Amino acid sequence: MKIRKATMNDIKEITKLMEHLGYPTTIENMKTRFNNIDSSPDYHTLLASYDDKIVGMIGLVKGYYYELDGSYVRIVALVVDSNHRNKGIGKQLLEEAESWAKKIGATGIGLNSGNRPERINAHKFYKNMGYLDKSVGFAKSLI
Repeated sequence: MKIRKATMNDIKEITKLMEHLGYPTTIENMKTRFNNIDSSPDYHTLLASYDDKIVGMIGLVKGYYYELDGSYVRIVALVVDSNHRNKGIGKQLLEEAESWAKKIGATGIGLNSGNRPERINAHKFYKNMGYLDKSVGFAKSLI
C-alpha cells in the first residue's frame, strides 16, 4: 500500500470514493470542488493505493483555535473503498494525517462523523485509533 498527495489527475478516483462515502457527485462537480481545495495551502488531500488502484482518501484542513493558542487539523473526509476495508488502509491514512498535522505544528486533530446507522463501524474505528467521542455536531443548510 502507498500513500501520496492527490492531484487533479485523480478526480475520477476521488469522485468514486465520494460515492463510497455516501455523497454521489459528478466528475465535473468534483473537479470544481477539488480545484478550490487544492488551491488553498491550508488543505491537504492524501490518497491510498492498493495493488496500484486508488482505494482510499483523507481530506484535511488546518484551522486556528479561538480558545487556545496554535492550530489544529480537521479531518473533513475519510473514506476507504468498501471492497478494501479492514486491510489497514484507514489506519495508515489516519497515521499519515496525524504525521502531517504534527509537521505543520498543529496541537490537535479532530473530525465529525454523522449519527447514521451505517457509520457505527466508522465510530468504533475512530475510538480504536484513540479518538475521543467529545462533542455533538450541529448543521444547518443555507440553501
